[in-house]
Amino acid sequence: MLSLNKLTRARNYLDKLQYLPQSANQIHFLRNSAEFKQQILALIAQAKSRIYITALYFEKDEAGQEILDALYQAKLARPGLDIKILVDWHRAQRGRIGEDAHSSNADWYAKVRQQYNLATENDIAFYGVPINGREVFGVLHLKGFVFDNTLLYSGASINNVYLHQFERYRYDRYHQIENKALADSFVKLIDEHILPNVAVNRLDETRPKTTEIRPQIKAFRKYLSQQQYHFSGEKKRDDALMLSALLGLGRKNSLNKTIEALFYQVEQKLTICTPYFNFPRSLQQRIKWLLSKGKSVEIIVGDKTANDFYTPPEEKFTMASALPYLYEKNLRAFTRRFDPYIQNGQLNVRLWKHDANTYHLKGVWIDNRYILLTGNNLNPRAWGLDAENAVLISDPKAELAEQSTQELEQIRTHTTLLSHYSDLEIQRDYPEKVRKLLKKFGRVKLDKIVKMLL
Repeated sequence: MLSLNKLTRARNYLDKLQYLPQSANQIHFLRNSAEFKQQILALIAQAKSRIYITALYFEKDEAGQEILDALYQAKLARPGLDIKILVDWHRAQRGRIGEDAHSSNADWYAKVRQQYNLATENDIAFYGVPINGREVFGVLHLKGFVFDNTLLYSGASINNVYLHQFERYRYDRYHQIENKALADSFVKLIDEHILPNVAVNRLDETRPKTTEIRPQIKAFRKYLSQQQYHFSGEKKRDDALMLSALLGLGRKNSLNKTIEALFYQVEQKLTICTPYFNFPRSLQQRIKWLLSKGKSVEIIVGDKTANDFYTPPEEKFTMASALPYLYEKNLRAFTRRFDPYIQNGQLNVRLWKHDANTYHLKGVWIDNRYILLTGNNLNPRAWGLDAENAVLISDPKAELAEQSTQELEQIRTHTTLLSHYSDLEIQRDYPEKVRKLLKKFGRVKLDKIVKMLL
């Protein structure tokens, strides 16, 4: 039984966050990946003073080349434009999982920089941000593109599939917010607390080996875990649309605490999107409590074939190919546990699948009261290993309800409602190579470790 004190503390925690006032007509929900790409290009063309791009990766492919060329054209047209790009240090220096790479993204950044040959003191800077000494133990998962006073926020990185360059796309959420103080806070964190650190280095010029800077990376991780977005905010009001920027690194961080507190604010319905089904224990406990109190919970996840690690049986199998099946095992165990709530209609689990496209949506909706924009996957890895951020929208007058409803309706378009946990496949239904690998995990007791790293 949850004590009243815990509910009060959760509400007080949200009330004590710093918030910025926001006009409803200056928040725009973009519809799809193609529109997201066009908006990136439009904002690059319009930018007058600054462009700061933070993403997990900026890929060497057609979409990446188009965006990078647009950035250089903007720089040539307006030399005073401050352009900085931050990506994960490790991811930038390797190829995609399961693929051989002749040259890394970092090598490509350096090559393009040489081609344009801008003055060193006034060029486009690519920075690699290491969150841990090894990629498996933490990556830069901060999101947000700043164009002057506009924040374009999405969980998407930059490559062909995220930007729907060709036939396939990876579905995400996309939001544009006009708010100078919010944009300033994102830039201030980068300029004052990330770029000056000795662990952060340019990727487009001679760079140290990871082994040479491991002590600096360790110190940087600790330092960044103690930082937050700083802005001159105010207390949350019950009569105004407001938002707050949140940073999270390490298990007991403010973003984790905010998400946990949000789950206790549900009066009618909680909606969650996650591409990788593997909730931390604290969120599972809160979902259990909400269902026991008669609240409605909707969870929208990708079908295993819509997972970006999914490999069709006829293609080359790698260890990463087993990940979608592990997520489905987690989902089946969860839905079996809570099947009575599926049967009485309180718990709705939707599986997203659209042709050969993939699903990458994250986020939390609390009634028509709160909306969380985030790249956080709501899993143990996001909870304790990666550097995450979010924008929390407090909407007491439901000014964004129409846009939010339309967004959720669109997300549900290619979903199937789970009627029973047995609708999901079990291990004996999986391809032989997947079955063998999952059995090996079980024999050597790797399950718990693997789940922590997913």
